[in-house]
Amino acid sequence: MRLGRAGRGLGWPSHRLPSSPQYLWPLRNPTRSGPSPAPAEAEAAAGAGPGPWAPRAAWVMRTEVEAAGQQLEPGDFVQLPVPIIQQLYHWDCGLACSRMVLRYLGQLDDSEFERALQELQLTRSIWTIDLAYLMRHFGVRHRFCTQTLGVDKGYKNQSFYRKHFDTEETRVNQLFAQAKACKVLVEKCTVSIQDIQAHLAQGHVAIVLVNSGVLHCDLCSSPVKYCCFTPSSHRCFCRTPEYQGHFIVLRGYNRTTGCIFYNNPAYADRMCSTSVSNFEEARTSYGTDEDILFVYLDS
Repeated sequence: MRLGRAGRGLGWPSHRLPSSPQYLWPLRNPTRSGPSPAPAEAEAAAGAGPGPWAPRAAWVMRTEVEAAGQQLEPGDFVQLPVPIIQQLYHWDCGLACSRMVLRYLGQLDDSEFERALQELQLTRSIWTIDLAYLMRHFGVRHRFCTQTLGVDKGYKNQSFYRKHFDTEETRVNQLFAQAKACKVLVEKCTVSIQDIQAHLAQGHVAIVLVNSGVLHCDLCSSPVKYCCFTPSSHRCFCRTPEYQGHFIVLRGYNRTTGCIFYNNPAYADRMCSTSVSNFEEARTSYGTDEDILFVYLDS
């Protein structure tokens, strides 16, 4: 349960995504008039937030997979049009992910987001429970699943947690204790990859805590993919045997190839993909508590 904070996002259109999403978006948006955008236009819009391009963009992605010779059955391929927002610092990944999710839901307003950070007293030490409270603040339906309802004292001597552990332990434990009264849904439970895929298949998304030292993207070039959250002028500290917590946003999967699609807030220009086995290793590493924040489209 750990670390994030978002960089400043851009403006967002007022368009909301369809209220009854399918495992793949339809070919045409019934509310759109005029010709469908060309694939290049759809791809260019894919990082700009929700809008009338979204159904066509996802359809283009599916047809490209099928053109490569893969036979897809319903539910085999999901790729949701979640916009990408890059973090600004090595510590702000969780809030960058929250911005992505809120923009996907059509609920991101920058000034309101900044006010929420102040109201919730969110600083440079952000835990997954903080992100759950942030979703609740915006009235977003959510479900926070974890293996530890509070702070695992075993993390005190881990280098990743050591700096803020003593000052954060009481605060974080209080958030867990008050969660039910604050209508923040927290459950101690194990989540399977099938549970995650079923969630994504309904058009919903999730913020996941992973060990960035384990997670690697199969689409990124080898000199880049291991520096998972080092914006310019920041040193890379990912290639280390020690745990390095990092938040990502899940946006789909391909059962045929056995991969998971996600947005890494370290980047501003790409969707990432990794194997299910690598994703499972990264999200279940010691230090993550297997934290996953499910977020629902029908909020």
